[in-house]
Amino acid sequence: MEDVLDVYVLPYNPDRPVVCMDETSKQLIAEVRPAIEAVPGHPQRYDGEYRRCGVANIFMFTEPLGGWRRVRVTEHRKMLDWAEQIRILLEEDYPDAEAVVLVMDNLNTHSMGSLYEAFEPAKARELARRLEIHHTPKHGSWLNICRIRVECIRPTMSRQAH
Repeated sequence: MEDVLDVYVLPYNPDRPVVCMDETSKQLIAEVRPAIEAVPGHPQRYDGEYRRCGVANIFMFTEPLGGWRRVRVTEHRKMLDWAEQIRILLEEDYPDAEAVVLVMDNLNTHSMGSLYEAFEPAKARELARRLEIHHTPKHGSWLNICRIRVECIRPTMSRQAH
């Protein structure tokens, strides 16, 4: 726990930005019947029955001191998906940073091994050298600033007819 707290008190450094990362899955649903529109004195109402339209994975990255965040939706949350998000983080979001100080949980796909599964060894090593990973403790994911934000994404955001 102290490791993550020590990271959070580091001064802002654009050459070594502190970025928090988390992901979550959300069920996608569609209405079976049209909603009853709101009228004065009555809010919009909709039936509790719904049609399941699959699941989407949401990756969120945020740099609290830089006021930046990025959200990407993917079909899966496999190691190759995580590796691609890390590539985007390092090559597109922070191409000029010496290293990115990354705070995240201990999910099994969140490892340097995922980079080597996704990319050629030289590319994986190039990416890995620019990452300084700090894991939140087991049962301590609440320490991840990004976790607070990603949990606020409401599943009702997908309530659209498909």
